[in-house]
Amino acid sequence: MAWLLVAACPVSMAAGLAQLSGESMGTRWSVNAVLPVGVTRSQAQSAVQTALDQVVAHMSTWEAESDISKLNRAPAGWQAIPKPFFSVLDYALRLAQETHGAYDPTIGPLVDAWGFGAEKRPHQPPSSAELTEARALVGWRRLRLDADTLRVHKQAGTRVDLSSVAKGFGVDQAARALDTLGIHDYLVEVGGELRGRGQRPDGQPWHVAIEQPGSGLEPAVAAVISLNNLSVATSGDYRRFFRKGAKRYAHIIDPRTGYPLEHALVSVTVVHPDCMQADALSTALTVLGPDQGMNYARQHKLAALFMISTANGLEPYMTPEFKALSESR
Repeated sequence: MAWLLVAACPVSMAAGLAQLSGESMGTRWSVNAVLPVGVTRSQAQSAVQTALDQVVAHMSTWEAESDISKLNRAPAGWQAIPKPFFSVLDYALRLAQETHGAYDPTIGPLVDAWGFGAEKRPHQPPSSAELTEARALVGWRRLRLDADTLRVHKQAGTRVDLSSVAKGFGVDQAARALDTLGIHDYLVEVGGELRGRGQRPDGQPWHVAIEQPGSGLEPAVAAVISLNNLSVATSGDYRRFFRKGAKRYAHIIDPRTGYPLEHALVSVTVVHPDCMQADALSTALTVLGPDQGMNYARQHKLAALFMISTANGLEPYMTPEFKALSESR
């Protein structure tokens, strides 16, 4: 869920650089890559699109015949799921446990109740009864995994939503597809989540700028980092929301309360070798909020940038690991 990231240095005119693009997961994807001899643009394009299409087939709640949609419609009990889907769900459940439910892949009923899911519901606050009903169906302990058989046990009414991690996983899968073709210098982007490897044709690293939230048509830059075997993802509450009267309701919901976030933390950016983890962690830290989120990030030595709304405007707070990356470019 990273909308904040833009390329810091223009790459469109770089000699020897192949630019690929397409659509997936309700957004655009792009790749800038140095193609080795024997690898064509069409091969790279097809490899990336195929990898992303597979992620959609496994984990899109917007596709009725995806594996996650079938799981959500299935009755209580054990259900077999494909290995890629299993691996993402396994990580999501481990993060849910580590964050004591601030991150929760069973948040689907709450997402739908607030009108942010695949179900076509109006953007309005749910009634007290609707919210109570949805909250009763949410809780990561409602799922159990069997790694030996690649099965998940779900309780009745449990609906899995991996929107906060699937896009990052898609970036990783696209990168692996490029690796398989022998492409070792690239920058992959899917809806704002990025992963870089190697360097540009001019020998420069893949510089990425992190846009300051709400900075308008000419974005202000909050930080610039270089990506080499690193990924970056951002979670924020300021672009997808609705208003009811004077009240603003953001799309990021706290699974522990059932309500959209209301604290001063506007966005969190996480840099990690694995984009799947960067994606999920950025959401988890956002839900945890400025104090608990920063404590978690420091405890786990995460490279994270917190943008916090204060009386003086937005202020950035960096973990030591993020600051080191920002200063080393």
